Amino acid sequence: MKLPGSFGFLRVVHFFRFLGGTIHFLSYHFILGRRDTRLSRTAGMRLIVRPTVFHPRYFISSRRFAEFIDTLNLGGKRVLDVGTGTGILAIAAARAGAETVIATDINPNAALSVPDNAQANGVGDRVTAVCMNLLSGFLPAPLFDVIIANPPKHAEEPRDLADRGWHGGPWHRDIAPLFDEASERLKPGGELYVMFSSHSILG
Repeated sequence: MKLPGSFGFLRVVHFFRFLGGTIHFLSYHFILGRRDTRLSRTAGMRLIVRPTVFHPRYFISSRRFAEFIDTLNLGGKRVLDVGTGTGILAIAAARAGAETVIATDINPNAALSVPDNAQANGVGDRVTAVCMNLLSGFLPAPLFDVIIANPPKHAEEPRDLADRGWHGGPWHRDIAPLFDEASERLKPGGELYVMFSSHSILG
């Protein structure tokens, strides 16, 4: 038996799936999959965006998150930015007073971008980049006062390195370990800030 209104609801669901697929197709081919290095300005920062690195100007979640971090008092704190991309959130944390910031990303092009971007924005002495998967390179010990992450929002298989900024694997396979890893590495009273999306199925 078909429930009243179910056909209309399904049409809306299919429309948003189609819309999401179209946005990803255009984003991948014109932004994520590009082969050139670009200079961008966003959130009051000058950023070099290497090929395959998530672009913070076109995908506004990074800018919004950076603006939120700007409002925090991170004075004297040790901060970890997981999945850093260009380093926009790590730089924001340093601007908010963090004593040291470690920025990690599985994408080597992202890790290469961070030192240049941190230096260009006046915080090169407090931001360090490391290429690793989530927090896997750190001992499970209380190392950080604050951990921040803006993970991929969509739960599908990434097609390549560039697409890992958009897709986190089926059921968010690639980022689900973040929460246990972060819990093991936060100091007592530490804080974890993660940006979610309506597209996410984590909860």
